[in-house]
Amino acid sequence: MNLLAKTTARVAPTVEAAKRVIHPLPATSARAANVLPIAVVIPVLDAAGSLSATLDDLRPTEQVIVVDGGSGDGSRAIATRLGAGLLTSPAGRGRQLALGADKATAPWLLFLHADTRLDPRAWTAIRAYVAKPESQRRAAVFRLQLDDPAWQARVLEVGVRLRVAALALPYGDQGLLIHRSLYEAVGGFASLPLMEDVDLVRRLGRRRLRLLPGSAVTSAERWHRRGWLRQSLLNLRCLALFLMGASADQIARLYDR
Repeated sequence: MNLLAKTTARVAPTVEAAKRVIHPLPATSARAANVLPIAVVIPVLDAAGSLSATLDDLRPTEQVIVVDGGSGDGSRAIATRLGAGLLTSPAGRGRQLALGADKATAPWLLFLHADTRLDPRAWTAIRAYVAKPESQRRAAVFRLQLDDPAWQARVLEVGVRLRVAALALPYGDQGLLIHRSLYEAVGGFASLPLMEDVDLVRRLGRRRLRLLPGSAVTSAERWHRRGWLRQSLLNLRCLALFLMGASADQIARLYDR
């Protein structure tokens, strides 16, 4: 389904990030159409294989903003074809997310990876959550679910639940729903090439994070590419290095090897 029929935000098909701004329709029109008061922000870099399904799966929101970091595939064409707003940025997920948030005008921000889709239960929870004024004081994430039936995926999901419970450190592939006032109060996303999600949720802290019902269904492609054990150990190593004070640039070089 084309996103032009699913969102009230209309933007130019290409946007020079430093000069042009995404403009939604008036809020009254969005509310009348039962559209969620949310800007969905999706950073992409050569994500043509997953972006179409992610965009097509979204529920009606005030804005959908794709921030491209220099894709050489068809990512930008997919975004414009499906009616999303398109911004361009130097590569770096933190920088891309920050730009999307800066250009958004909706009161709520929902950050999703290009290979992550929220299940129906999550969307139901979002609608209920944003309707409560007290929710503005806490960000929300979702349970990770990999799109693979392998037993290794289930083990990994349990490990993620344990990490979130013990350390209050959800990753970006679990989505992040946050009111703009709270996002700005904690300083927003830093311009980091990697670990931008951990950096932000550490500033939020456990008391300002909530796990909502529903799942963030994320591609297992990178585990297929590197192997279940190798990718999981690499993720743990990157987290440990970041918590010990290593720079995000150093960690990104390690991750990309």
